[in-house]
Amino acid sequence: MLSDRLRVLYLHGFASSPGSRKASYFSQRLQEIGFPIEIPDLAEGRFEALTISGQLRVIERTAGGDPVILIGSSLGGYLAALYAAVHPEVRRLVLLAPAFQFYQLWTQALGPERLDLWRKTGTLPILHYGEGREMPVGYQLMEDPSSYPALPDFCQPALIFHGTQDPVVPVQYSSAYADSHPNVKLVTFASGHELTDVLDPMWKEMQEFLLA
Repeated sequence: MLSDRLRVLYLHGFASSPGSRKASYFSQRLQEIGFPIEIPDLAEGRFEALTISGQLRVIERTAGGDPVILIGSSLGGYLAALYAAVHPEVRRLVLLAPAFQFYQLWTQALGPERLDLWRKTGTLPILHYGEGREMPVGYQLMEDPSSYPALPDFCQPALIFHGTQDPVVPVQYSSAYADSHPNVKLVTFASGHELTDVLDPMWKEMQEFLLA
């Protein structure tokens, strides 16, 4: 059984916030069973300047080199995998619809014309769910990921949740990753990308995983 003093870092998704529904739900449940949890603002209040590198620095600063458990949602899941791949002190990971192949996902979703317009204008308006309004994000978000692996190779025990009806990150990405990594267990639900309709069954699996 993992020590109840082991900190959990919850990493929210793109255009989300520490106050998201999933973050609040899992924070409450984890504290009920003795796990302290921190939910850093990965954008540090500067969404327009968001980069992969900047978010990784936030995680590194928050973890402080300590043994931690990482829970990451969507882009937060990809960041958790990136961080764990080079930080062996991470003990376990729980990834919710992790945005593996982040750069490829965005280039395919936007298409060449929108991507080129973003590059030329410097910013792209995005609906920020945490703020409840459109906010610009800079093109540096697309320049930064090219230096990071699309599929981070971490060796820690991990639990991945993914919806079979996810229109944002295909479930096949997580399925292929789990098939090639014996340290990873994949649990799928008949759900979409947000997974907010399966919080209770996810918690049941997560609790068993963390307390095993």
